[in-house]
Amino acid sequence: MQTITLFFVLDEVKCVSGGVSRTLLVTSSSSENSSEHRKSSNTWETPKISEDFSFMKMLKGAGSFLPVVVIASAVLAIIYPPSFTWFTSRYYAPALGFLMFAVGVNSTEKDFVEAFNQPSAVVAGYTGQFLVKPLLGYLFGSISMAIFGLPASLAAGIMLTSCVSGAQLSNYATFLTDPQMAPLSIVMTSLSTATAVFVTPSLSLLLIGKKLPVDVKGMVANILQIVVTPVATGLLLNRFFPEISRAIRPFLPSLSVFVTALCVGAPLAINVKLISTPSGVSVLLLVIAFHLSAFVAGYGLTGLFFRKSSDVKALQRTLSYETGMQSSLLALALANKFFPDPLVGIPPAISTVIMSLMGFSLVLVWSQRREEMTP
Repeated sequence: MQTITLFFVLDEVKCVSGGVSRTLLVTSSSSENSSEHRKSSNTWETPKISEDFSFMKMLKGAGSFLPVVVIASAVLAIIYPPSFTWFTSRYYAPALGFLMFAVGVNSTEKDFVEAFNQPSAVVAGYTGQFLVKPLLGYLFGSISMAIFGLPASLAAGIMLTSCVSGAQLSNYATFLTDPQMAPLSIVMTSLSTATAVFVTPSLSLLLIGKKLPVDVKGMVANILQIVVTPVATGLLLNRFFPEISRAIRPFLPSLSVFVTALCVGAPLAINVKLISTPSGVSVLLLVIAFHLSAFVAGYGLTGLFFRKSSDVKALQRTLSYETGMQSSLLALALANKFFPDPLVGIPPAISTVIMSLMGFSLVLVWSQRREEMTP
C-alpha cells in the first residue's frame, strides 16, 4: 500500500516591492522509494514551489470581487435599509478621503513618466472627463426638467455628477481588462482629481449656477480637504517612508472594497423610499442613459481619433472607463455639503451604483473576449 505524505511549510512571508512573497515547500515520499532516498541522503529531496503575490495581483483579486460586492450591497440596502443607514452622510468625506489616499500610496513617479509618453491619450481622457461628460450631464439634466417635469434640484444633481473628477474604480477596471494601460488610467484619474479643485466648482457654477446657488469657495476648500490632501499624503508617504507604504499596501485593496460597499449601500438605504417613487424611477432611467452615453462616447471618439494606433482597442476600453466612470461619491459629498435640498444628492447616490455595475459588467465582457482572442 502506497503512502503519500505532503508537508506544506510556510518558508517565508515578507513584503517585497509593495507585495507579498510566499514560498511553499512540498515534500512527497512513498514506501517504495523511501529506502533509495535514505541511501543517497539523510534529508528528503524537496521540490520548491515559489508563488509571488505582488500588490497588483492582490489589487486584481480584490477588484474582481467589486461587481459582486456592489450588487450585494445594493440588494441588501433595498431589502434591509438599517444595515447601511448608520453610515450617514458625515462619513462620506472621510471614506472618499481614504480611497483617495489609497490612490496616492499606490502611485509612483515611474507610473506617471510611462503614461506621459502618451500625451495625446492623456489629453483625450481629460477632454472626455471635463468636456464630453459635462455636456452629457447638462443635456440629461435639461431633459429631466423639460420632458420628465422633475424639479431643478434633481436636474442639478445630474449635472453635478457630470462635473466631478474620474473615479479610482476606473483604474481597477482598466487593470482587470488591460493591465498595460493601468498607468495611463492612473495618470488620467490623478490629473482630473488634482485639477478638480478648480474645474468642478467652475463647471458647477456654469451649469447649475442659474438654477441653484453654488458655493465655489466652499467647494474648492472641500475638494482640497477630501481629495487633494489625501492623494498628496499618500504620494509623500510612498516617497519618503516606503517601509510604511509597503506595510499597509496589502491591506488597502480589501479595505477599499469594504469602504466602496458602504458608500454604495448607504445612499440607497437612506433614500430607498424616495428612489422607489415615480420621480426616483425617472432619475434612475436618466442616470442610466447618462452613463451609457458616456461609455459609448469614450469608446467611439477614441476609436475615431486613434484609429491608426496599434493598441487602439485597449485605448478605447481605457478611455471608455475614464469617460463613463467618475467620482460620484465626491458629487454626493458636495451635494450633502453645499446644497440644502436633499434631492440634489439623489442622482449621485444612484450614479454610484449604476456606474459600478455598468463599468464592471464591461470588465466581465471585455476580459472574456480578450481571453478568447488570446492563442
